[in-house]
Amino acid sequence: MTEPEVTADRSRTTGVWPLIRAERMALATDLEGLTHEQWATTSLCTGFTVREVLAHLTAAASLNSVRWLAGVLRCRFDFDKQVAMRLAEHLGNTPTETLERFRRVVPSTTKPPLPALAMLGETVVHGQDIRRPLGIRRDFPIETITHVAEYYRGSDLVVVAKGRIGGLKLVANDGPFTAGSGPLVSGTTLALVMAMTGRSAYCDDLEGEGVGLLRRRCGTV
Repeated sequence: MTEPEVTADRSRTTGVWPLIRAERMALATDLEGLTHEQWATTSLCTGFTVREVLAHLTAAASLNSVRWLAGVLRCRFDFDKQVAMRLAEHLGNTPTETLERFRRVVPSTTKPPLPALAMLGETVVHGQDIRRPLGIRRDFPIETITHVAEYYRGSDLVVVAKGRIGGLKLVANDGPFTAGSGPLVSGTTLALVMAMTGRSAYCDDLEGEGVGLLRRRCGTV
């Protein structure tokens, strides 16, 4: 007999994948017609261009737990080296090929040993790493971005977020998300997500006495 908790967990996971697919499709659409100069733009993800961040997303959607572990062992537990290796595998020879490879993984449910919500978070955050420097705006469904905020408020997996917002009170002004206690940081749910994952540019979109502390913590691990 299936335990109710297990069934609920599977239901939540199943419900996340349509959100991931929707965000991948929206990103692919937003990147149609970019110039070579735009593809070479520095992203908000330190050390990566727009094109490289997209290839990183393709790699994440192509890497199951077995291949992830094999890569970790091959790179001798150097996780940065593993990321660079997988990115190179999926970059392609031209920006057009990079985008086409990403389009092919839009429906993928393959993932490393991470929760599905982490994959949604990666898609949203890296999507904004790409969009903001290019001046592209996306109006995220509040349900989607709230799921991401709730995930990051309790997780330091892959990216430090929970630790970064410790001792602060986060309040979204466009949805139901709130977290923590302490000096106030308020703004859109998206700006809160991006700041809690270390993107200091989004602190410019936030208000409250806690913004300065959060800004100082951005970029730290």
